[in-house]
Amino acid sequence: MQDTPRGARMHIAIFGRRNAGKSSLINALTNQNIALVSDVPGTTTDPVYKAMEILPIGPVVIIDTAGIDDEGELGALRVERTLQVLNKTDQALVVIDQAAGVSEWEERLVAELKKRQIPVIGVVNKIDTGQPAAAETLDWAKRLAIPMVAVSAKTRQGVEELKRQMIKHAPDNWEGPPILGDLIASGDTVVLVTPIDSAAPKGRLILPQVQAIRDVIDQDAIAVVVKETQLADALANLKQPPRLVVTDSQAFKHVAAVTPDEVTLTSFSILFARYKGDLETLTAGAKAIDRLKPGDRVLIAEGCTHHRQKDDIGTVKIPRWLQQKVGGELKFEWVSGGNFPTDLEQYQLIVHCGACMLNRREMLYRLAVAREKGVPIVNYGVLIAYVHGILPRALMPFPAARRVLEDK
Repeated sequence: MQDTPRGARMHIAIFGRRNAGKSSLINALTNQNIALVSDVPGTTTDPVYKAMEILPIGPVVIIDTAGIDDEGELGALRVERTLQVLNKTDQALVVIDQAAGVSEWEERLVAELKKRQIPVIGVVNKIDTGQPAAAETLDWAKRLAIPMVAVSAKTRQGVEELKRQMIKHAPDNWEGPPILGDLIASGDTVVLVTPIDSAAPKGRLILPQVQAIRDVIDQDAIAVVVKETQLADALANLKQPPRLVVTDSQAFKHVAAVTPDEVTLTSFSILFARYKGDLETLTAGAKAIDRLKPGDRVLIAEGCTHHRQKDDIGTVKIPRWLQQKVGGELKFEWVSGGNFPTDLEQYQLIVHCGACMLNRREMLYRLAVAREKGVPIVNYGVLIAYVHGILPRALMPFPAARRVLEDK
């Protein structure tokens, strides 16, 4: 509860062949024995995540992966999981055993990283066992066309230089836009409507609400947090109208009726649609709801797994609202956590959660896959506002998205 959430950290993934020293490198970077190290190739089977701080980048997640050259039936599954990490990688380290050098494995991996526009650094490891010739290292750097650093993960020689290169080549735009900081100014009042129901975690608020409060405070603005039943009293008690009202999507209809028309209103989920992805794409996806017909297939995707409540938003409420809108039965399928299918052609609509547990790059990847397959995608908050007829008002702070909604 006190740490920066994983979805708000830059994701740095370590790739390479088996026994190149990837796990040793993550231990050297973190100064902890996080990853299991062995001389036996293929020790790492699933991605290992470690949160840490690298200044001046700030909070990051280091991801250790299985070897890209793993073999056999299980090995192929490990490689598949390794390649899935690419979807969430903001920066990549490609580890090269100094004795083995560069091969087609590294060439193909680096080519894929460049195709995805992921910053990549080559790490020549195990220099304690034999220093490669300077000309040889330079040749590898030219062959892969990436910056290269020589290190010993065992003795930690060169690790500080590697960190400096990681800082130097960190992507500038990995965080994306602010949650709401650009919509308010110092001294503004922001009312945050946070229903406390059976789905709310006991003793705390859900992550998007916490992050929104922090963003308000960072702007030297004033955060007023209320339940939906207290909103009318809170607005009446303010000396002047708030600059912005932000609500949980499920209370949208009630909050819209209580909030005066001249007050800007939006939802946490719509804010996160912009913060974690592309609001215009998700708004276009909302318009596709009108094209649904009975019998169509709808995929509902959530970025985390959680205990389902009796009237769960993803499995109960959204299917009910969509079928009421369509006037007939739809065929629903659900995926959660890190699973996101690529065979999307079978669906007429994808409905995604607010992605508070995903980082921005992974959400952008999912949006890109949907666009490539020609399948409209919308998130929970945009959908809820649309089916209740209040999306135009909820998009008031975002003119580009409103133009998408109004475009015939």
